[in-house]
Amino acid sequence: MARRTLILLPPSEGKALEGAGPPWAPGTMALAALDPGRAKVLKALGPRHPARVGPTMAAIDRYTGVLYKELAYRTLPGVERRRLDRSVLIASGLWGLVAPRDPIPHYKLKMSASVAPLGRLATWWRPQVTAGLAPLVLRGRVWDLLPIEHSAAITWPDLEPLERVTVRFVDASGATVSHWNKLLKGSLVRWLAAHPGAGVDDLEAFDHPLGYRFDPIATEREGRHAAVIFRLEP
Repeated sequence: MARRTLILLPPSEGKALEGAGPPWAPGTMALAALDPGRAKVLKALGPRHPARVGPTMAAIDRYTGVLYKELAYRTLPGVERRRLDRSVLIASGLWGLVAPRDPIPHYKLKMSASVAPLGRLATWWRPQVTAGLAPLVLRGRVWDLLPIEHSAAITWPDLEPLERVTVRFVDASGATVSHWNKLLKGSLVRWLAAHPGAGVDDLEAFDHPLGYRFDPIATEREGRHAAVIFRLEP
C-alpha cells in the first residue's frame, strides 16, 4: 500500500472476550496524542467499568464482526498484514482512533452514545480525532469506509487529503445494499491489502465474490471526494 494511504474502518459490536495482555495504559497505542481523551472517557465510565481493568489483546483480534471475519487478517500474507498495520485506523467511541496492533480490552461503547459529563461521544471526540488525522491524511488517499455514526467524529472540511474515497454497494436497481454492507467492505479491505497504491480507477480489477463490480459511470467525483459505486451484476 502506498505510503500515504489510509483506510478508516468502524469497530464491531462483536468482540473476542479473552485477552492475555495487561490492562490498558497510556503510551501503548499508536496515536498517543489521544491518550488524554481516552483516559477521560474511561474516567467518565466509572471505576468499575471492565474496560478499565480487563486484559487486552490486539484490536485486529479483538474485533470479530462480519467485516473483520471477511477481512480474515490472520490469513493474509505477512507483507499484506504489515501494510494494513501501517494503513488502517479504526474509529471508536472509547479510544478515538485505534490501530490494528493496539492492545485494547473488551468493551461496549458506541460512538453515538452519550456519556456524562462528556455528552455525545462523536461530538466530543470530533476535534481530537480530526487533529489526529490531519497529518496522516495530508496529500494522501483516504478510503473512508465509516458509517455515518463514526464519520460524525471527523470534520472533513478541516482536512486536506489528496483524495477521499467513500463506497456504496447497490443492487441491480440502484437501491443501497445494507444487509451485506460489512461483508462487502471487509472484502474490499482485503483486496486493498493486496494492491498497494490502488486508486479508484484500479477498482475495475476488483472482482467481488458476491458479484458486485465497480460502476465507473455511477461513480461521482467532486473536488477531492470520489463517491464510488459497486453494483450487483444481474
